[in-house]
Amino acid sequence: MVAPPDNDVIWARSLQHSHNGSPALGGVSLGIRDGEILAVTGPRGSGKTTLLHCLSGQLVPQQGEVWFNSVPVHTMGPRLRERLRRDKFGWIAPEPQLVPELTTWENTALPLLLRGCSHREAKKAAMEWLERLDIGMCARKRPHTLPQSQRQRIAVARALAAAPAVIFADEPTATLHRTDRAHVLRTLTSAARSHGITVVLATHDAEIAALADRVVPLLDGRRVATVALPAEADTEGRAACSLSV
Repeated sequence: MVAPPDNDVIWARSLQHSHNGSPALGGVSLGIRDGEILAVTGPRGSGKTTLLHCLSGQLVPQQGEVWFNSVPVHTMGPRLRERLRRDKFGWIAPEPQLVPELTTWENTALPLLLRGCSHREAKKAAMEWLERLDIGMCARKRPHTLPQSQRQRIAVARALAAAPAVIFADEPTATLHRTDRAHVLRTLTSAARSHGITVVLATHDAEIAALADRVVPLLDGRRVATVALPAEADTEGRAACSLSV
């Protein structure tokens, strides 16, 4: 194994993975700098989600290496990878993955409570981010009583409240309307910059990708120079955008 560059918080080399014999990644390599917002772009089925799963330790690639702060994630056992995700990583899925029995603030504070933080400290951090996302008034409500847009904000607040080194966001605003999407993305990116959080953002939306410091396009599980993404439709309902690294 070759150690990654010192300035890369995450470094991956030659990642290959298949799902039920269908190739998802075909030799992807990349480095992500500390504090960087990186957009992984490409059409649906290009391998974005599989790449984020490998980088975050949720999935061990069948071939290749993943390093976090010069520590090899791909050689860790399940328990160590679970601890790494709990202590260092945040995850935002396309659909909010909330515990229905818990209130909004309890869902937001859950990663901190699992780390062993005090109830008071965890609630304080949770409420700070719920207020920043304009859902502090929902703190005592349970997820099933809230609309989709507010549930997704809870998921974003939960990822931020844990003060992770890296947040992996897989199409985090896919289910939101334009206004809610803009607010969530603005909060996520500004929080990342002010707190020095690295963000790896998977998206097939050119407007969202434009918020990143750098773009890594994927196509059919491979890294490419450019990829066409849909943009905001023009008056005739047709638009496209090409992004490059």
